Amino acid sequence: MASAASSSFRRRGHALLSLLALALCMSSARRSVAAGAASPASRRLMELYRPPAGDMLRYHDGAVLSGDIPVSVLWYGRFTPAQKAVVTDFLLSLSTAPSSSPAPSVAQWWGSINRLYLSKAAAAAVGKNGARGGGGAGNARVVLAGQVSDEACSLGKSLKMSQLPALAAAARPAKAGGIALVLTAQDVAVEGFCMSRCGHHGSYGGGSRAAYAWVGNPADQCPGQCAWPFHQPAYGPQAPPLVPPSGDAGMDGAVISVASMVAGAVTNPFGDGFYQGERAAPLEAATACSGVFGRGAYPGYAGQLLVDAATGASYNAHGARGRKYLLPALFDPGTGECATLV
Repeated sequence: MASAASSSFRRRGHALLSLLALALCMSSARRSVAAGAASPASRRLMELYRPPAGDMLRYHDGAVLSGDIPVSVLWYGRFTPAQKAVVTDFLLSLSTAPSSSPAPSVAQWWGSINRLYLSKAAAAAVGKNGARGGGGAGNARVVLAGQVSDEACSLGKSLKMSQLPALAAAARPAKAGGIALVLTAQDVAVEGFCMSRCGHHGSYGGGSRAAYAWVGNPADQCPGQCAWPFHQPAYGPQAPPLVPPSGDAGMDGAVISVASMVAGAVTNPFGDGFYQGERAAPLEAATACSGVFGRGAYPGYAGQLLVDAATGASYNAHGARGRKYLLPALFDPGTGECATLV
């Protein structure tokens, strides 16, 4: 595995590059973490970003995940049932029919992954003399396959990045082509968490590689970095925090990272799919637009969002069981802009 990339409060819409190129962006980028195989990705924090001229996020003719993608969750440390429900309902929302939730919906957001990325990989594969190549099919459906708990923290409460693949293997994805999702509790420290990343995705397993993603609950350790905009930012432009849809800023911040990491794991699971920049430190579908949630976003401002009249919570997507979520914009390789739901 070769790499990791991270993201917190950063803007990548090319239409605004002239205004934002020298701004201190509070979200996103990618950093390499050696672990033994192909490419991963992580939410990176606080950095001055100057994109190279003409650099675009593109397909590198490698593998993407498609079809039914089983996601198995490992809860590492103590999570309340309410905290778990925030994440599991989000995962369920990805596979629901778009018509089952009011627009804009989580399912619509996921549909953009299929439209902007996976359909292009399928077309590229077919275009090579009719061969399927590494791209795979043109659609992906995320399926919540199972959950495992490790409340006792069997590997301790201070983890190295090199230990994440072992935890991912313990999540036991249902089959090849799935994703093991590791969630660490708010009192579990992970190497680089808060300082350089809010989440990470990579692969493990040698010859038969499997994709995994990890996200930490930032509630106690770094809400200003990894739970923004639901917490006052630690650095940069200051604005009042938004009200989180679930009432739990840490878990709603974690969902933003989960969405980013799952999108990266599907479109660039092994480091040769869709990405921009260096393979060892790539920008991907969501992390290329970190910090952008609605139209008009700029560093320190999440953009124009929907507001729940009853709770005052800010969101941009409806989900399963009446949930509301705030999801990152997705980079559109065709237009070079960040596509938002609102």
